[in-house]
Amino acid sequence: MPIYNVQHDKDPSDKIFTKAADLSEYEVFNSQVLVGVYVRPEKSKGGIITITKTRDEDKYQGKVGIILKMGPNAFRDPNGVWFSGSRFAVGNWVVFRASDGWAITLPLAPGVSPDDTDIDGKGFLCRLMDDTAIRMRIRHPDAVY
Repeated sequence: MPIYNVQHDKDPSDKIFTKAADLSEYEVFNSQVLVGVYVRPEKSKGGIITITKTRDEDKYQGKVGIILKMGPNAFRDPNGVWFSGSRFAVGNWVVFRASDGWAITLPLAPGVSPDDTDIDGKGFLCRLMDDTAIRMRIRHPDAVY
């Protein structure tokens, strides 16, 4: 059950993956994880409009994102301490502390029109982080606020 009931015109994961398009040019090293930051929609299901300042906080202090790409050793722990039995994959929604990731902006895919969740209309916000900085996996991005 979402904690913040918003109206999605498009599936949030599809929206982020459409913006990212082909990530083959990006090589994520070792145990790093590239996460696309989730910015909630402007309107709640009840019709309440979220102010721009609040949504801007999602861009810079957001705690939820979707795994876009992983390094070859991400979520692999030979000692079974960190990820015992856990399986993470591209497309998983994850929770993290914003300060644990390195904020980077990737260019929008060709032909994708920018929206108010993008940075200066040119790119979308991601975080590059260590796999151990990811604290949990969730089913939907609105499950955590």
